[in-house]
Amino acid sequence: MVVTDEPGVYFSPFLLEDVLKDESKLKYINKDVLDKYWYIGGVRIEDDLLITKTGFTNLTSITSDPNEISKIVKAGLAKVEGKKVLHIDRQDFYGGESASLNLSQLYSKFKPSAQKPDTLGGRDRDWCVDLIPKFLMANGELTNILVHTNVTRYIEFKQIGGSYVYRNGRIAKVPSNEVEAIKSSLMGIFEKRRMKRFLEFIANYNEDVSSTHQGLNLDSNTMTEVYNHFGLEDGTKDFIGHAMALWSNDDYLNEVARPTFERILLYVQSVARYGKSPYIYPLYGLGELPQGFARLSAIYGGTYMLDTPIDEVLYDDNKKFAGVKTKEGTAKAPIVIADPTYFPERVKKTGHRVIRAMCILDHPIPSTGDLDSVQLIIPQNQVGRKNDIYIAVLSDVHCVVPKGYYLAIVSTIIETDTPHVELEPAFKLLGNRLDTLMGLAELYEPSDDGTDSGIFISKSYDASSHFESTTDDVKDLYFRVTGKPLVLKKREPEDEEELNGL
Repeated sequence: MVVTDEPGVYFSPFLLEDVLKDESKLKYINKDVLDKYWYIGGVRIEDDLLITKTGFTNLTSITSDPNEISKIVKAGLAKVEGKKVLHIDRQDFYGGESASLNLSQLYSKFKPSAQKPDTLGGRDRDWCVDLIPKFLMANGELTNILVHTNVTRYIEFKQIGGSYVYRNGRIAKVPSNEVEAIKSSLMGIFEKRRMKRFLEFIANYNEDVSSTHQGLNLDSNTMTEVYNHFGLEDGTKDFIGHAMALWSNDDYLNEVARPTFERILLYVQSVARYGKSPYIYPLYGLGELPQGFARLSAIYGGTYMLDTPIDEVLYDDNKKFAGVKTKEGTAKAPIVIADPTYFPERVKKTGHRVIRAMCILDHPIPSTGDLDSVQLIIPQNQVGRKNDIYIAVLSDVHCVVPKGYYLAIVSTIIETDTPHVELEPAFKLLGNRLDTLMGLAELYEPSDDGTDSGIFISKSYDASSHFESTTDDVKDLYFRVTGKPLVLKKREPEDEEELNGL
């Protein structure tokens, strides 16, 4: 028999919050020591043991000798080009603006003057609500990055049950292949045939075989011209562009077709990877992603400091970034990577604001076959808007709410002075809501590329419910910092085992 022994110690608010509120247990906690080690998060040792009739053998070859451990750490640091990483977050939880909050944290942030409802069941820790709701495309760039960096060893994923779109006053499943196009309730019989031909074109297109191009040039023909070539109706163009290519508005129609072709192909390939839908999602919420990267970073000598506000930013004589001062002391570094909230003087408004609503339900979304999770997109033209409305629905299957509850997070770009009213089309589709918490966010982008100052700033998270635009920003940051593109080498098949069980 083989067993894994995993002794560990954790300094986690998520694990200790109930203990710190219980006087009978609090007496066993040394608060001074706890405060000293909060930022570490925790340490775990894993040993695989072979148990036999005569004894046991430790199959784990990792050393416990301090000198040998030091050599391993130094070797790990050498693998990342000799750079050390210090990650500082002013929040007391991982993820910053894209964290997953428990119920108390959620109400403290969005309804600080109100008590969380006593009618909501479960413990605080049973709720993991994303501040920035987004799904991962199964074949998307973020998934590729997670596999490439081996972060998937720390995170378990679950597939999203279905991909739906709102059209002509009703909800319908988005067809992703020729068979689903024929069965779809979104189109009439003749339009189904045209849609089938279009999807066959997407699937069979080969850059080197001109006969598969059907006389179209993806780098000169606009997407409108491609649609018209197949005779597709406006309503069909609507769900292809917004629910498959995932454009948030119709600007793409007058642009060359290749970006849209690549987006549709990504959607189709992502569905084909696991079936049902193109999306996957980490158990316990998106806050698991930064935690996974934190664990991987620790292997290579990275340090994480939570609950550590920046007291002062340091610059050298040439006004380049030189470090920061915090309550823990001074950290010197030649560059810093940050989100817009840390350097407000170095960003500019994009001209857009986002509204997000966290809706707590006790039922699945009507007209979706009682699925435990869905992505539902309301295209702009269907409700007379300029931007789409996104609805991401999750349940206890994803370990983000207690059993019997559902979480629907609605988001869109604000277009009027009454943003909450703009979400009414989504609220009507959700049905009865136990409670709704809303938040508004201004969208920012860096005012320069960061080369002169050594300060590299990301963009704000957009309103979409997928990670593709965010991943583009990550790749842009990598290029600005390193001067070279992010190239992900293809992993061996066994490196993807963590995702193969979906």
